Amino acid sequence: MDKAQVGGQWDHFRTIHGITMRAIQAIPKDKVDAKPVKDMRTPKELVAHMYSSMRSITEGTAKGEIQWSEENDKAEAAKLKTHDDLVRYASEAWKAADKAVRSLSDAQIAATVKTPWGESFPGHVCVNIIYDEHLHHRGQLYAYLRQMGVEPPFMWDFEHNATEFQPKAAQKV
Repeated sequence: MDKAQVGGQWDHFRTIHGITMRAIQAIPKDKVDAKPVKDMRTPKELVAHMYSSMRSITEGTAKGEIQWSEENDKAEAAKLKTHDDLVRYASEAWKAADKAVRSLSDAQIAATVKTPWGESFPGHVCVNIIYDEHLHHRGQLYAYLRQMGVEPPFMWDFEHNATEFQPKAAQKV
């Protein structure tokens, strides 16, 4: 896999992130610390985990070693107090992750990346891990929204994303 292929995948992930941002924005402002599902994270903890791991994985892929931990997620969640904090955190983490992925060279994409999970992977696999992790947790976020009486955004409704997260063909230049 090379930079052009990773770039194409990442461009699609950009639209997925746009849907996730709409889901985060749909969390009721007074429910960021709620426990909509027993024994699972709060919406605040879930968003912190999703975006802390996204940023750690992408920046770690660029550096050759991913340094992520549950403790880091908890520390990030503790900084988030309001709904606006959640939206801002996800947006800032996305920008950092996007910058890191766009900076990857063919050599970094092919290189082995040390991970905290006891196995090393090529850089392009690490980028794919973000997909799996993100979509899994977005599913959790959708379940949370439903438990809070909120209909989540349709998962293929990219055209209602913010302009920067719409498919390229749909963007007006």
